[in-house]
Amino acid sequence: MRTLRECIQEAEEKKVAIGHFNISNLEALHAIYRAAKRLSVPVIIGLSEGEEQFFGRNEAEALIAEIRKKDGYPIFVNADHHHSFESFKQSIDAGYDMAIIDEVKLPMEKNISVVKQCVAYAKKKSEKDGRDILVEAELGFIGASSKLLDKLPEGVSEETMTRSEDAAYFVRETGIDLLAPSVGNVHGIVKGGNPRLHPDRIKEIRAAAGVPLVLHGGSGIADQDFVAAIQAGISVIHINTEIRMAYHEALQKFLEENPSEVAPYKYLEPAIEAVYKVVLARLKLFNGIT
Repeated sequence: MRTLRECIQEAEEKKVAIGHFNISNLEALHAIYRAAKRLSVPVIIGLSEGEEQFFGRNEAEALIAEIRKKDGYPIFVNADHHHSFESFKQSIDAGYDMAIIDEVKLPMEKNISVVKQCVAYAKKKSEKDGRDILVEAELGFIGASSKLLDKLPEGVSEETMTRSEDAAYFVRETGIDLLAPSVGNVHGIVKGGNPRLHPDRIKEIRAAAGVPLVLHGGSGIADQDFVAAIQAGISVIHINTEIRMAYHEALQKFLEENPSEVAPYKYLEPAIEAVYKVVLARLKLFNGIT
């Protein structure tokens, strides 16, 4: 079976992107996997530190590893936005395929120092366990909130976008496998429309960095911007807020219309279907499937 690294390399060659979708519960995992399997495309399941605490770090890894083993399917698990070496290490030790160390708020050199420590540990763990663990880090600022926003988060601006020369230096100094840049993307969905992406900047960063690029904050981005970003060098795209909103709205609607229903497998089904539809549409777009 293909490794995550091989799937990302293949995505780059084909000029498509792998969808990365976060989960907080089992229902979302079922919906995401069902959509990916219908299209026969690789998929990455992400859990932030908060999502891990709610779902269970080891439980998530075990479930996804079992799906991969049972079905022989390229489904992978990522420790999304971990903010310390210790948290990063715990997810790697649990068996995650990749992890993101996010210390973007630190000054450049301090950020590099923490990331280097994580990369060194992941390499050591890979050699010891016979695994291929990928390490990703973020450079540039895109905010941190996964919700519907009234305006752009404070600090997100043209000035905080990633510069190609900084990307080259950061990758060279840290040895990361994947880079998440700031190129007009923002975590969350901004009322009135998210900012436009900058494909030219993406292309410059990909050439300078020399490693695959990941687009965070994919929720709320226009379809044409996604396509342009993939053509410019984006190989993985994160979606979270969109599926959270779909889940919430479908569940709320069903409960309002069926206030006496208390069976979870009945009132959660519309929420699962709503997430499935969002993921299916995004995966079709990311993979050029009509």
